[in-house]
Amino acid sequence: MKNDEPIRVGISVGDLNGIGCEIILKTFEDNRMLDFCTPVIFASTKVMSYQRKLLNINMAYHGVDKSENIVDGKINIVNVWKETPNIEPGKETSEGGKYAFLSLKAATEALKKDQIDVLVTAPINKHNIQSDKFKFPGHTDYLAKELEGESLMFMVTDDLKVGLMTDHVPVKDVSKVINAKLIRKKLQLINASLITDFGIRRPKIAVLGINPHSGDNGVIGKEDDEVLRPVITKMNEEGMLVYGPYSADSFFGTGNYKKFDAVLAAYHDQGLIPFKTLSFGRGVNYTAGLRKVRTSPDHGTAYEIAGKGEADHHSFEEAVFTAISIFRNREEYAELTENPLKKLSVKL
Repeated sequence: MKNDEPIRVGISVGDLNGIGCEIILKTFEDNRMLDFCTPVIFASTKVMSYQRKLLNINMAYHGVDKSENIVDGKINIVNVWKETPNIEPGKETSEGGKYAFLSLKAATEALKKDQIDVLVTAPINKHNIQSDKFKFPGHTDYLAKELEGESLMFMVTDDLKVGLMTDHVPVKDVSKVINAKLIRKKLQLINASLITDFGIRRPKIAVLGINPHSGDNGVIGKEDDEVLRPVITKMNEEGMLVYGPYSADSFFGTGNYKKFDAVLAAYHDQGLIPFKTLSFGRGVNYTAGLRKVRTSPDHGTAYEIAGKGEADHHSFEEAVFTAISIFRNREEYAELTENPLKKLSVKL
């Protein structure tokens, strides 16, 4: 793809009773967004028309029956279904989960077929989306299966990037899941993503301890000394710039994170609480490690404000721009590494 060609941004609408449609509509209400991409929303014109009237948003769109008929330069809505779902803003319903999955499935298929370039997902409810066809704790695991990759939940902003060693794992099981193989894999994924997706030549990565105070020399758990430290030492010997483990309770408050390109947290809340505290409304959830680009906002369905026009769309907007940026960075990296000797001889 040439740099002047529009990037097709596929969008799944998430739970119809949440704020997904609202943040999508608010993002693309600004026509200037079409200068950066061609939005492709997987839902139905009936649903988006209902949401547009409910929220009093003035936005023109182009309806198509198949993703093969996408028109660049317009806001496209692919009619994934013909019926009219029952929308109840603020309520968790099985119907909301059903249509969230239909949207996600259609968008993922279009991504696999290269009909769209990147995927941005609006929030789902992890409970009501469960079915015989969706048995995953969230988007990340579903997309890892569909796109056949080793996924990493990577929360990112321009100045803070936090990856998770374990994501949707109960706290009581975290220490059982973490082993040398997992730590190595997640560090390799972060390192590769920083180079390929964010253009950082020699990434510096900090690793947070598994236990309070990184175990205090075995007084509060032995996992940090027996499992984590040996992997960090070995990967440093192999040439990767990995440091730690650092005590998680003071790492962010002291600003220590600013010295690194990314941080690997041991479990979900250890990484996401400080990330969202520092970056809420600007943060993006990026699924690194896959052959395709997928991003999402850093929040959930927000049922409590659904249908009221109060939702802040800026995290979703950031997710769109981040997906575009990563897609371009991957293109540039592929071009630069395709035949480095040839490019070097041309420069000489």
